[in-house]
Amino acid sequence: MSQTALLPRESGEYIVKNAKYLKVLETGIEKLTQEIIKGIQEKVIDVNNFSQHDLHPKPSDAHAVEWIFVVDTLNFCFWTPTDYTKYKVNGYTGYFALCAAINRAMKDGLDIINADYYSKIDLETVKHIFRSDDGETMVPLLEQRVKCFHEVGQRLLDKWQGKFENVIHAANGSALELLKLIVQEFPCFRDEADFAGKRVSLYKRAQILVGDVWACFRGEGLGAFTDLYHITMFADYRVPQVLVHFGSLEYNDELMEVLKSDKILQNGEPMEVEIRGASIYIVEKVKDRVLQELEQKHPEISKDNVNSILIDHFLWDYRRKYAKELEYIPFHKVLSVYY
Repeated sequence: MSQTALLPRESGEYIVKNAKYLKVLETGIEKLTQEIIKGIQEKVIDVNNFSQHDLHPKPSDAHAVEWIFVVDTLNFCFWTPTDYTKYKVNGYTGYFALCAAINRAMKDGLDIINADYYSKIDLETVKHIFRSDDGETMVPLLEQRVKCFHEVGQRLLDKWQGKFENVIHAANGSALELLKLIVQEFPCFRDEADFAGKRVSLYKRAQILVGDVWACFRGEGLGAFTDLYHITMFADYRVPQVLVHFGSLEYNDELMEVLKSDKILQNGEPMEVEIRGASIYIVEKVKDRVLQELEQKHPEISKDNVNSILIDHFLWDYRRKYAKELEYIPFHKVLSVYY
């Protein structure tokens, strides 16, 4: 982490305060708060949901931690500019296509979650690992994926005995410490930008990595963190659609025109940073509200499932579940290793 970058929560606040292209709406935040409380009451928002997904490892799997590390190292950009769901692996799209590709590689006998192996992996092998169902569509940013493999693999071998698990141990049960270690040790996770005179951080993949370790181990063992409140939502291009849908986020006409035109934005440009920063800000506000309301009105409900990780999972699933209904809201498009 660069010395000067604000942490994601502070970054969200700073970005919203200086935003030119969007605004955050109180009524939508309230609406979202009620939706999240309902989700907690109905157990839709629950830490156990992560481990129950067929593609995810179980906490008892010996390879779970290294699998999560490899997946989150490559967890970016699965859309092609012409067709957003064309890239499929075993019928899955997006992030789940990545999980399916890694699982398939393991089944094929490739030592894909071993740092020694992927630190030297070549482009042809990566191409083969990510082959799509139609045999034609290529996963985007292939060369960058090879580069990420090499970078993190080499660093693990040089400093961490080849295991991401050792990085987790070094954080001593602190989610914030682990986040700092990840962005300090592995530059491909260092998702920062210059905005309105300050260095801000969004750390989507680095925070997902912390969140996935927590969720996989259900907050126990390797996933036991004492300060999970430092982790914010994972700012990508899909969750903002849900935030707009609930009326908590509103784009001005200029930004709306750009999004509708399907223009590919550059990572770090103001419009992109504003959308991602506002997403963090809104989810933090919602989280604070939910905690407050549970305290006052539902003291019997455990607050263990109230954090930005699970709220993000819920919003992300909501977008997938109501994909057709949310299609009317354009999303920002960036070819980036950061999300």
